[in-house]
Amino acid sequence: MSSPTGPGGLPVRMPRPRQTGRHRRPEPAVAPEGAPSLVLAVPGVPSAATRSLAEETLSIARSELPGLDARIGYLDGDDAEGSEFPTLQAVLGAVEAEREARAEFARAAGQEVPKQDGPSSVVVPLLAGPDSALLRRIRQALMDSSAPAELADVLGPHPLLAEALHVRLSEAGLARADRARLFTVATAADGIILGTVGGEEAVQAAGITGMLLAARLAVPVMAAALDQEGSVASVADQLRGSGSVQLALAPYLIGPEAAEGLLDTACKEADCATAEPLGAYPALGKLAVAQYAAALGIAQPAQGAPVR
Repeated sequence: MSSPTGPGGLPVRMPRPRQTGRHRRPEPAVAPEGAPSLVLAVPGVPSAATRSLAEETLSIARSELPGLDARIGYLDGDDAEGSEFPTLQAVLGAVEAEREARAEFARAAGQEVPKQDGPSSVVVPLLAGPDSALLRRIRQALMDSSAPAELADVLGPHPLLAEALHVRLSEAGLARADRARLFTVATAADGIILGTVGGEEAVQAAGITGMLLAARLAVPVMAAALDQEGSVASVADQLRGSGSVQLALAPYLIGPEAAEGLLDTACKEADCATAEPLGAYPALGKLAVAQYAAALGIAQPAQGAPVR
């Protein structure tokens, strides 16, 4: 059977016919027209690496929800106009100013402009778990901006974060990539310390993801506060007391929220190796969209059930 050809007799890629029936793929959701912007609130000292991480996260988010207007606001950014690291407060103000300008343009063109009661932005914290100090600063930025914005929940706990932790451990040679495989890793840990920041609330939330990680690895996992003196050493002692010999530290962190040197100190306290932080793992972009959609009541394809 002949196929369509273009100039020079080259084959032309034809659009794939839409699948029908019970098992056809669901049509991807699209951001509603005029939907609020997703503003990713990024903690920590701004840097090129931090910006790259945030941009990659938002790239995944845009692919999950086409048409999404997604931006980055830094908790410790710069208020100067044109800054490469704008503050969260400045970004929220800019989004609202743009919305008002569009409405004014429409009115000038004689178009009917619906009343804008909803938020112009939904702020999604770039945090794996709760951190009361950072969340307090984010809420303060929302209040100081005077722009109508809504604060979404942090990204975890969630099964996708347990998957991300598993991948980071396997990349460091500290866990098997797949329990079903019949080979072993000589350096695989038989006890995991799940390191987080944000105090006791963060430790409790990390513990939920830790249970999911323990089920994946079939080894004990316990959460500890990296920013609380003695917490990591105490958990290491408990794991060794229960029979674990080779420990590993799995940072339950995206990266920017942790103070410099915190992971090195924890590794020395526990006398163990560490995996890398979650970083720009693809699941983070999916979870950012999920929290954005949840805040607005937009239906999204299932990304694995959240755990609370």
